[in-house]
Order: sequence, then structure tokens, then C-alpha cells
Amino acid sequence: MATTAHPLTVKVVGTNGQISLGKQYAGRQVLVEEYEPGVWLVRTATVVPDNERWLHTPQAAADLQAAMAWSVAHAASDIDVEDTLKRLGHGEQ
Repeated sequence: MATTAHPLTVKVVGTNGQISLGKQYAGRQVLVEEYEPGVWLVRTATVVPDNERWLHTPQAAADLQAAMAWSVAHAASDIDVEDTLKRLGHGEQ
């Protein structure tokens, strides 16, 4: 990955221990690694909850691609909706 040089910026740590990285990072999650006292690496990150991790597996991606391909090949229709509802146990009232 190529890096580009940016001008040095001086930030002041407030009395509450916070610094502002700029509005473009507002609301983002970041990883903060402290290499030694006073030396930090701050990186933006996307955190995936444990119960959603399976969605990011190759199998889930393949299943989603197969489902998308099927939906393109099979136009939506409500012709058999009553039979489908009965089969699913939702047609009885």
C-alpha cells in the first residue's frame, strides 16, 4: 500500500485527555496501539460483532452470490402465494 506524506500537524491534548482528528473521522471506530509511552498508532477500523462474523466468510459470500444469481434468473411472482403460505403454515386462519 502506498503512503503519501502529509504536513505535520500539532494537536493539543485537552484536559479530558482527548484530541480531535477532524470532522472527516467523526463517528468512526479506530484502533489505538501504544508502542511506547507517548507513541501511538491510530488506524480507522470496522469492528464486526461476533454473532455477525459468519457473514464475512467465503461460504456466506458464495451463498449470497448464488442467491443473487437465482433471483436474477427467477422473476418475482405472487402466482402461487396461497400455496406457499399454506406450505409454510401461514395460510390457515
